[in-house]
Amino acid sequence: MSDTNLMPIPGLIDPVPVPRADVVAGVTPREDGKIDLIGLPRKRIAELFEAAGLDARQAKLRAKQVFHWLYHRGVTDFAEMTDIAKAMRPWLSDRFVVGRPEIVEAQHSTDGTRKWLLRTPDAHDFEMVFIPDADRGTLCVSSQVGCTLNCRFCHTGTMRLVRNLTVGEIVGQVMLARDALGEWPKGVADTKIGTMADLDDDEDEGSYTSDGRLLTNIVMMGMGEPLYNFDNVRDALKLVMDGDGLALSKRRITLSTSGVVPKIAQCGEEIGVNLAVSLHAVTKDIRDEIVPINRKYGIEELLQACADYPGASNARRITFEYVMLKDKNDSDDDARELVRLLKHYKLPAKVNLIPFNPWPGAPYECSTPERVRRFSDIVFEAGISAPVRTPRGRDIDAACGQLKTAAEKKSRAELDRLYEDKQAALG
Repeated sequence: MSDTNLMPIPGLIDPVPVPRADVVAGVTPREDGKIDLIGLPRKRIAELFEAAGLDARQAKLRAKQVFHWLYHRGVTDFAEMTDIAKAMRPWLSDRFVVGRPEIVEAQHSTDGTRKWLLRTPDAHDFEMVFIPDADRGTLCVSSQVGCTLNCRFCHTGTMRLVRNLTVGEIVGQVMLARDALGEWPKGVADTKIGTMADLDDDEDEGSYTSDGRLLTNIVMMGMGEPLYNFDNVRDALKLVMDGDGLALSKRRITLSTSGVVPKIAQCGEEIGVNLAVSLHAVTKDIRDEIVPINRKYGIEELLQACADYPGASNARRITFEYVMLKDKNDSDDDARELVRLLKHYKLPAKVNLIPFNPWPGAPYECSTPERVRRFSDIVFEAGISAPVRTPRGRDIDAACGQLKTAAEKKSRAELDRLYEDKQAALG
């Protein structure tokens, strides 16, 4: 990847140099010289418009209008931005684009789970997953291509960390999911975004109504460790939470970490979303094995950081993810120690028990249903919620990293045929 800096990503072993876009400009370079506006806040868009030749007043207003169309309406074509002067739309199209991640492959499970294999402009693949439930629809968003943490039960942990995803690549996943689910408002804008009567005389207006949303929640639980890409994840989630943009409440967003302790407080202060922690074991030896970052930040240090997390309360509990591994972390004693730890640190906690989703070559097996139920009962009886997560999307390799690996085994011709079939189906 050309025109990038190298950024060391902190990890337990062998920090990896990771290419990144020009963070000074905040823009990912494109071969055609145009600037992709996805991932940019209003202020940065205004700066780019002014640099391209608009006066400061006009640039500020155009940025406000375009921001609305990008994030609130989901429009990708400047020609459809009907409250912007017709003469201005080609000017925008000549200099800027509204991008989306490239879809390499899309799968739809029999249980409604949907999974996409996406590709960055520099040809690196990553994934996102949409999981519908009766009362919510959750999008699982990736923050990195690969991962550096090497958690032994996680398929992504078998992959080399390539680089951080940019703000635009993170936000682009949410945009793409809303595209696929048909969730953008229909019609045209109900009011003008600002007024430039002295500049334009042909701006249109109308009204729209929003349909009920299928995508109600976001979890930063996809490929990668979000807190090792903190700045980009923070800036992306701020766009998602912006009331003039995607407007998703921070109470409907959860960030999951394997335990990057120094960043946990900063996450609460600067992002303010719900926290989930990949705990997965209650003893040092076992967690050292299956979540190697534990050798760097131990269980006690991690749980204290959780106890200090800004905004945590009984109304906003911290979720502890616990994958059930046969004869490894699933005993009655493990359940009792989990209860002891959570109570010792006075944590407002919920425990998600996750039946292990096997992948080829995995070193573990899933606990039996009876063992999972017994573990859950012990935790529940102590007054801590411990639901068992229903496995989803197993017929489409929905565990993180599985679709990417499966796609890599396909020939280029097979992928080309899949792409052509998809285009034909779209008409």
